[in-house]
Amino acid sequence: MINTDFLDQLDRFHLVVKKRVTSNYIGPRKSIATGRGLTFKDHRIYSPGEDIRLIDWKVFARTDDLYIKTFEEEKNLTAHIIMDSSASMGFGRPISKFDYAAMLGVGFAYLAMRENEKFQFSTFAESLDVFQPRRGMSHLASMVFHLNNTKTRGYSKLADAMMQYKKVIGSKSLLVLISDFLIDVEEVIEALYTLGDHEIKIVQILDPIEKDLKYSGDFKLIDSESKSMLRTYISPRLRVEYQQMLDKHAAKIEETCNKLGYHFHQITNDTPVFDAFYRVLE
Repeated sequence: MINTDFLDQLDRFHLVVKKRVTSNYIGPRKSIATGRGLTFKDHRIYSPGEDIRLIDWKVFARTDDLYIKTFEEEKNLTAHIIMDSSASMGFGRPISKFDYAAMLGVGFAYLAMRENEKFQFSTFAESLDVFQPRRGMSHLASMVFHLNNTKTRGYSKLADAMMQYKKVIGSKSLLVLISDFLIDVEEVIEALYTLGDHEIKIVQILDPIEKDLKYSGDFKLIDSESKSMLRTYISPRLRVEYQQMLDKHAAKIEETCNKLGYHFHQITNDTPVFDAFYRVLE
């Protein structure tokens, strides 16, 4: 549950990280980029040592002077925040993984709002719920209301959701995808390859019990998504095997993120949320 105390804390947090965030991700800004910009801006005289591929030879043919093209590169980013609302995200104590993810998501939206930027938030499980990108406090309030009233349920169809979502992403954007990613790793990898060339942060939220299984003895385990039940004995050997499988799972996701130039972060929901922000913003 996201409350007003959290929003008050965000306001103080914004003052601390404003310089870091606005210089890297969010904020209305244009840079005059020489070379591979998006929109032609002007010509200027060539200086020795500059890339000769930028010379406009047609101008040279007319004037006998060397000019290069300059371009205006639009860097006005929309922040896209996408959160997993499948049943497994309802797990966690004292706060569920979904509520923790919601606070992170609202935090990114808040930082965008304070820079007068558009932000778009979405949730997914078996289907994708997409809200239109807007600016302002009223949009943030709508986001908080929606997240506070979202019930975690169903399976995570991550690959399908990302295939749909890529259709709504416009120009270069900041995209934050938050999930526990506790599904087939091949589906996670397929989803990651769908997202394209954007500033992308992949945040895996795990409960400490999932991250470091310390229980032993007889247990009845219930899958939160399929509701299937398994009676098992958790032995020291089983704990080791579980840890190896989880580490391998996360390593494959991180390896894929590294290949694609994304930023991968694994965070447990007992981490102070503002410490998590600092980690993700680095």
